[in-house]
Amino acid sequence: ALAAPTTRAIKPVAFFLAGDSTTAKQSSNGGGWGDGFRNKTLKSPAFGTNYGHNGATTVSFREGGDWDKVLADVKEHKDSNNVFVTIQFGHNDQKASKGISVAQYTENLEKFAKEVTAAGGTPILVTPITRRSFKGDEVKTDLAEQAAATIKAAEATEARYIDLNAASIKYVNAIGAVEAAKYNLKSTDNTHLNEHGSVVFGRLVSDLLEEKYDDIAEWTTKDEELSQLIKDGKPA
Repeated sequence: ALAAPTTRAIKPVAFFLAGDSTTAKQSSNGGGWGDGFRNKTLKSPAFGTNYGHNGATTVSFREGGDWDKVLADVKEHKDSNNVFVTIQFGHNDQKASKGISVAQYTENLEKFAKEVTAAGGTPILVTPITRRSFKGDEVKTDLAEQAAATIKAAEATEARYIDLNAASIKYVNAIGAVEAAKYNLKSTDNTHLNEHGSVVFGRLVSDLLEEKYDDIAEWTTKDEELSQLIKDGKPA
């Protein structure tokens, strides 16, 4: 009898995380949701590699060689794993000093998505996680243009996406400024996450993916208590 073909569902997932310091591992001047996601939400033998790079834009991530490493990893693991690449930028692209228009940013994201597909992986565009800077009782929604552009790029390329921007704004607004500041890498840093913050927002990313995509859900570990706190808008 012929051996049954290996289906995508049977293959363990592999995640390669592309992004800036709000995805990157915790360090003296950076830290995002990436390590909390890859270390706490994936069921072995599924795994993740965090390529988040402090200060990265959609331009520098390519020019500096990080993107080539991501694509090489996709090609290396596409036969043994169901490979996903999360793509989250915007925090640095939006800075006037970078000279990257919203149109260019959108185009760069579309190109990333197409290249992941061509390499044998599945791209997942991620709208940028919110900063935790408040104006009165509400968090400033200062990445709205980038979030909309990310969704536009996903739709243009028929790529998967999750709206982390909207979900993180909702959660941060629900818990308020004092509780939100407990996730700060440093007391005055409303952008980067400490290790606990990485676990909380890494879980939020996992929950958003699990909600939309069954082929990812079967490879995630559950933390019902944490997921419920996030869902209920309570400090975790």
